[in-house]
Amino acid sequence: MVGHMKSVDRPLNPATTLLPVTAEHAYVSGMSPLMTAEELLHTSLPNKRAELVRGRLIIREPPGGQHGSITATLTMRLANHVDLTGAGRLFAGDTGFKLSREPDTVRAPDIAFVRREQLPTPIPTAYLECAPDLVVEILSPHDRPGETLAKVADWIAAGARLVWVIDPQRRLTRIYRSDGTESTISETDALSGEDVLPGFSCSLASVL
Repeated sequence: MVGHMKSVDRPLNPATTLLPVTAEHAYVSGMSPLMTAEELLHTSLPNKRAELVRGRLIIREPPGGQHGSITATLTMRLANHVDLTGAGRLFAGDTGFKLSREPDTVRAPDIAFVRREQLPTPIPTAYLECAPDLVVEILSPHDRPGETLAKVADWIAAGARLVWVIDPQRRLTRIYRSDGTESTISETDALSGEDVLPGFSCSLASVL
């Protein structure tokens, strides 16, 4: 879940951005003191989407139809590959991942893949305390660049190996890797699982 942030207009510089980043947010609850992940798990926020960023509650409105359609299509493509290969488990629907403690950070991507070796047994009803191997974030028209970059930085710093930030308006995807490299693909190119999901490939145009 990216929330509502505009397109990423500049690359993520590992030398600077992967240090702690202050996110620009949709709006923050006035709740004080800082929340914990456990408190967030038991907080009722009807018709809202929420994350916890260094103890601060970040609240956003649900995304629109285009966002939902892209999420569903790509989830299906990824799920088919993961099922066929037995590579691990796919998570969708803004599943919460606890990325840091005291203060707690809980991020919720649009789609996440966790390899089999990293999966807890059984999968908890609470937030997963790991970073996904692959994170997919799909931008909405009002998403903010600063918050997008902050979120990518949190994923990479916590151990995510591959992050796709899909920009439907520009019909491109920016790809961030744990080794600090970045690239951009257009709609005529393919999304590749690289060494995180070997063998997975689908054209970006087919999910937009």
